[in-house]
Amino acid sequence: MSFDHKDTGKVSGALLFLKQAFRGEETDYTAISIRRAVLMLAIPMMLEMSMESVFALVDLYFVGHLEKSSFAIQTVGLTESVLTVMYSVAIGMSMAATAVVARRIGEKNPEAAAHSGAQAILVATVVTVLLSMAGVVYAKEILLLMGASESAAEHGKDFTAIMMGSSISIMLLFLINGIFRGAGNAAIAMKSLWVANSCNIVLCPLLINGWGLVPAFGLTGAAMATAIGRTTGVLYQLYHLLGNKGKFRIRMPHFHVDLPLIRSLVKIAVPGIFQFVIASCSWIVLARLVAVTSGDEGSAGYQTALRLMMFFMLPAWGLSNAASTLVGQNLGANAAKRAEASVMTTVKYNVLFMLLVSAVFFLLAHWLVSFFTTEEHVQSIARTAMYIMACGFVFYGVGMVMINAFNGSGDTWTPTWVNFFGFWLFQIPLAYLLAVYFGFNERGVFIAIPVSEAAITVVSFILFKRGRWKLRKV
Repeated sequence: MSFDHKDTGKVSGALLFLKQAFRGEETDYTAISIRRAVLMLAIPMMLEMSMESVFALVDLYFVGHLEKSSFAIQTVGLTESVLTVMYSVAIGMSMAATAVVARRIGEKNPEAAAHSGAQAILVATVVTVLLSMAGVVYAKEILLLMGASESAAEHGKDFTAIMMGSSISIMLLFLINGIFRGAGNAAIAMKSLWVANSCNIVLCPLLINGWGLVPAFGLTGAAMATAIGRTTGVLYQLYHLLGNKGKFRIRMPHFHVDLPLIRSLVKIAVPGIFQFVIASCSWIVLARLVAVTSGDEGSAGYQTALRLMMFFMLPAWGLSNAASTLVGQNLGANAAKRAEASVMTTVKYNVLFMLLVSAVFFLLAHWLVSFFTTEEHVQSIARTAMYIMACGFVFYGVGMVMINAFNGSGDTWTPTWVNFFGFWLFQIPLAYLLAVYFGFNERGVFIAIPVSEAAITVVSFILFKRGRWKLRKV
């Protein structure tokens, strides 16, 4: 079978398209076709988030083969749950930066876009340093508060302290990538995660096991590798952010404190931070509920399933990030109808992706879980969690796009209120009712997750179609 000239032309066109997407060339996303705009942003954004998810899986794989692996897996999972509070600050500021930078880029004002990004970095750095100091001092207490046993908390306190202490790198990695995405340069955001993750993959087994080259730090080595990897990724970001020769470049004068602009950013970021704190705290409560009702092994199984879920969900979140950039830039260009059409196109692609992920979970759950832990009871709980949570994946896919569409317009309050009612007033009570009152234990928590996510998605979609987000000024 041979290709004719038409087929060859299609292949060449596809390769050229991928090359442009990976290179990160400056493109006017308000002028090219919507399908092309979505895919040019979505491809590097999906790969960026895939790299982010690999961080957790690499740690989980190597610590899962240590002695007392249930303690180690639990520590990694519980620490990641607490770190989501840090992520919330980073994501909230990133959200504000993306919305404002994208709006200024849509208005064809790259100088104002760069100034906005620099001010976001200033604010987020101060807040994160204060939070990380508290995390270092109270590492063991944090694990105990999360439901870990005294033995598990003592075993994992150094891991938690290092992860909390290096959270400034986590914040900058999220925030600067948000700035790049708002500017339409998703390729640099992707490459920074490649750099960070490559360092982590090399250092993680080396620092955990030693292999005669360096001391074996065990579980603590996983935290050291992750901290070094993320910091390296941030240095790569700063090199391109400050040394970019294109239209969008941050220079030192952009860091001079601009209180009116900071207030504007904070006005967008605060509800965005609450938005993710609400969701994060809900996940923390669910993690503790599983630990209390099912013990250390139940908690380890749940955390294994969550890490696997996030590995596949983060690329979908990356795809949905395309909606945020396109909404912001198109509203800046006074093209509200095009902004809405871009969102619906992104929904279509995300639904297709999540259908594929659902099939993977149902067909390969046993193999995926066995790759990360050898304890049969932990494997059984993890598989159950995967089967149940996969039932809501299509809803997750749509809901992600809706959230990013609101946030990209600067309307961060709408998804915040939806999260408040959906997570705190519905998901948590439902999980407690099923797990404790009806005695379903960890299965009750698992069931509450897709049910509440489906409800949140339906409400978000209705609010999106009402269109008030189109009137938002930033």
